[in-house]
Amino acid sequence: MSKQDFYELLGVSKSADGDEIKKAYRKLAMKYHPDRNPDDKTAEQNFKNVNEAYEVLKDDEKRAAYDRFGHAAFEQGGPGGAGGFGGGFEGGFGGGFSDIFEEMFGGGGFGGGGRGRGGQEQSGRGSDLRFNMDVTLEEAYAGKSTEIRVPSSVACDVCNGTGAKKGSEPTSCGTCGGHGRIRSQQGFFTVERTCPSCQGQGKVIKDPCRNCSGSGRVHKEKTLSVNIPAGVEDGTRIRLSGEGEAGLRGAPTGDLYIFLNIKPHKIFQREGANIYVRVPVPMTTAALGGTLEVPTVGGSRARINIPAGTQSGQQFRLRGKGMSVLRSPAFGDMFVELSVETPVSLTKKQKELLEEFRSEGGDKNKHSPESGGFFSKVKDLWEDLKD
Repeated sequence: MSKQDFYELLGVSKSADGDEIKKAYRKLAMKYHPDRNPDDKTAEQNFKNVNEAYEVLKDDEKRAAYDRFGHAAFEQGGPGGAGGFGGGFEGGFGGGFSDIFEEMFGGGGFGGGGRGRGGQEQSGRGSDLRFNMDVTLEEAYAGKSTEIRVPSSVACDVCNGTGAKKGSEPTSCGTCGGHGRIRSQQGFFTVERTCPSCQGQGKVIKDPCRNCSGSGRVHKEKTLSVNIPAGVEDGTRIRLSGEGEAGLRGAPTGDLYIFLNIKPHKIFQREGANIYVRVPVPMTTAALGGTLEVPTVGGSRARINIPAGTQSGQQFRLRGKGMSVLRSPAFGDMFVELSVETPVSLTKKQKELLEEFRSEGGDKNKHSPESGGFFSKVKDLWEDLKD
């Protein structure tokens, strides 16, 4: 099957400048990235294809060769020489994606590796870690300080993270001369790859530390203090810089990301900064009026004046009694919905009083606005059916 034209693949014209090509690639790379499309082989292949196209079109020399010879410029026996273009995509990820990834996410992502600021290699960077933490609604309202225990890798204290036996030091890699990368010439192009001897470290361990087997790190559970600010919401992410896994042989440490899960509450429901609660009220209080005390998420009590004739479902708004707002002195509101209760297990005297109430016309529509409106509509419906 013939390859698709690189310009068509990226959705740009042949006269597109570098910024247009980069913008088009960035959009497609985000769309087809394997992390966003797990187990989708089609997306994975599309990602590799747009990566390959961008790797050619972003380079003036490669683009000129492609414009002149097409895909043949990078195939076996083509003008690019044996091996052609293939060497630039070790593992399916070329330099093109690395450039865009750094721009979008600021350097090495989850799992370590990548480049740091200024383009310096961070080969062997420790992996970022994730920790899931359950938080109650009250803790989210007030904030809290707590300690967590995280299984991780820390720098070996015997070799101080170098990986070399005490009294010895890592030596410069003879394969790459300490650069961590090796270059090879393929036709027009110079292809740069991670050194296979030192895995990009630039140094090799001839006499490894016995405690860490030369890795410079050991597994250990760390205890960390975490401050959860007031007003956090479900899914809030807290980053602890440098608290992830230790890097390989002194390489930079990864970060720890704490993801918060707000546990469901027995009484309150939260929507943003507002709190909702449904409170039962006796039929007599709803009919005659009165006062009602309700709890708040902050732990205090709030008093509601219930007017006579209050119906089930009526809401009362208590301003400033809702959730705290993250990084703000403001508070949301609390909405109290009343649920009028019908009494059960009545005494003889209570039944007599209710019968007396009914005999006095207490069940007639004029005394019950909601049922009055309903039965009025039913009457109209029956009249329409007769016609």
